[in-house]
Order: sequence, then C-alpha cells, then structure tokens
Amino acid sequence: MSEILITGATGFVGAALLSRLCLEGHELTAVVRQRSLNLPLRVKSVVVGNIDGGTYWGEALYRQDVVVHCAARVHVMREDESDPLMAFRLTNLRGTLNLARQAAKAGVRRFIFISSIGVNGSETFDTPFSAETEAAPHSSYAISKHEAEIGLREIAEHTGLEVVIVRPPLVYGPSAPGNFATLVRWLQSTYPIPLGAVKNRRSYVSLDNLVDLLATCVHHPLAADQIFLVSDGEDLSIAELLRRMGSSLGKPARLIPVPPSLLKVGAKMIGKPELAQRLCGSLQVDIAKTRRLLSWTPPVSVHEGLRRAAEGYLREASV
Repeated sequence: MSEILITGATGFVGAALLSRLCLEGHELTAVVRQRSLNLPLRVKSVVVGNIDGGTYWGEALYRQDVVVHCAARVHVMREDESDPLMAFRLTNLRGTLNLARQAAKAGVRRFIFISSIGVNGSETFDTPFSAETEAAPHSSYAISKHEAEIGLREIAEHTGLEVVIVRPPLVYGPSAPGNFATLVRWLQSTYPIPLGAVKNRRSYVSLDNLVDLLATCVHHPLAADQIFLVSDGEDLSIAELLRRMGSSLGKPARLIPVPPSLLKVGAKMIGKPELAQRLCGSLQVDIAKTRRLLSWTPPVSVHEGLRRAAEGYLREASV
C-alpha cells in the first residue's frame, strides 16, 4: 500500500478518488483549503489555504509516495477577473509546478496531474484526439493546463519524478458541477430544449471511470511519464445524451429540432459563440493508448454511469 497525497480532496473528483483509495487500504493525506468534517476518520488532513506559487507543502508531503493533484481553478461561469489567464496561471500553472518541485525534493516517487482534453483543442472533425495529437489549447483554462504539463515534464526530466498526465473530457456523475449540471437543470425544467437536430459526436467520462483510471495510475509501472486520454468508450450526440439522462431521471427530454446553423447564429447574437460550439460541435477522444498500455477498460458503461448520476441528483433533490 502506498502513502498518497490528494489535493482538492473535498472536490468532485478528489472526494470520489479519496473514497476509492481509502477502500483499497492506502495511507491517505487529504489537502483541503479549510478544515473539513466530511473526511473519513483514518484520513489525515492538512490545510494549505489557496494554492499558488508560494504555497508551503512541507507538512503535507512528509513521507508521501504519490501525489494526485486534483485541485485547480476550473472554468468560471461568470468571470470577474480582469485578466482570466493570469488568474488561471496563478493556481493551475504556478501552484502546480511549486507543488511538483517540493514533491520531488521530498522524495515523492510519482505525481499524477489531472489536466483537460481542452489541451488538445475544442473540437474534432474527422479524427478523434489522441495522446499524440499536437496541443492546441483553446481557452485560458486549457492554456494554463498545457503550460503546467510542459513544466511538469521539465521537472520530471531534471529530478526523476514520475509524472502521469490524464486529460479527461466532460466528467459527469452525482453532483457534477459545470456544464453537466446545466444539462440536468434543462431536463428538470418545463421548457423544450432546441437540440433535437444536433447529430454531433462527443466523448464523456463518468466519475467512476475517471477515478478507476486514476487509481490504476497510482501503481501501474507503465503509467510513468505518460499522457493518457480517458472516456467511457462510447460517444454520444448531445441529443442522445439528453434523451438517456432524461430517461434515467424519469424526465423525458423535450427536444425540438432546431437546425444547428440557427443555433450558432443565435449564440453569436447573444455574444456566446462558444456555447454553440460546445453544444453542436464534436469532440471525440481515442483511448486506445490507455487501453493498451495499462490494460485498462472503462468498468462502467454509459448507461450505468448516467443511472448513477441521475440517482445522485434525485437523492439530493429529495433532501
């Protein structure tokens, strides 16, 4: 069993990974921004406050074998920073590299970094993204993640720290934040959704599948110094995703067929062209390398993943 440090341990991905690794019997240290009462009793917690280039990690890194870095500044729906890229870099770039340097000095063997498929780009056409696809980050968030990846590989080269990079697409599951939560709200409303004519193809990953891959990367010898893409292994159109999630929620999706060209015009008129791209564009990932190198297969199907997500939302709604 390894001694593992998890940052962002009370977040969407971090909390799920903590529970999984706890069941496997690892010695765990949870890094949190402020003291939490929701951690398992056998998990040590360390409060570090905000993560940036000056954060001190000495106590947290003591005797650690592996660091899984889940903490990040993620997409902000209503950005109020005058320089969003600088804000993302403060945490996602400087904070990450500061942690990795201190981890290498403390004797940590492996550093697992949760990046983003946005590092590859915002849309695919004829060919899915692979781990070998040239990077083309499309947003301030993705740029900060890409720059962190470059810095981590440099640290690995100079220190021997094993770096594992995982780039997930949209992650869904119980209490998922961001875009998936928005889709659920649409399904639970009484309004029709104008996406019935969208025939794109997008890759998604359930929280359970992402956590399973991260747990595999903790100990698999061939994961060292690699980049892995992850998905459920089944791509869906946005319309199919809404239909299947609606079925799981017991709220049939009220889709109406509006041509994607009109949706794009409408999004431009309200100043949100990127919204139409996310809803109408395709984004597929090829996980052949992940399957081959790690002998890994997504353990949870899309059907089961959506069922579990719906079960979590319904449980929260009943509280």
